[in-house]
Amino acid sequence: MALGFVLIKVSPMREKEVYEKLASLKEVEELYPLFGEYDLIAKVVVKDFEELSDVVVNKIRTIKGVIETKTLTGAKF
Repeated sequence: MALGFVLIKVSPMREKEVYEKLASLKEVEELYPLFGEYDLIAKVVVKDFEELSDVVVNKIRTIKGVIETKTLTGAKF
């Protein structure tokens, strides 16, 4: 099982809309707002790192209002 913590920068005034779309993704296990350089952090749990890459590139980054992502990876024990 692969685990990713995705830090997400969002366009001003789109935080709630992006939050709701991220929360609806089955791969997003936890989601929290942040203060500082990034606006949200999403805990993504998938079967492998290839799927993690697919979720970040094709599901998270394509949400209107997402400006930037940074993914921290690890394995779930």
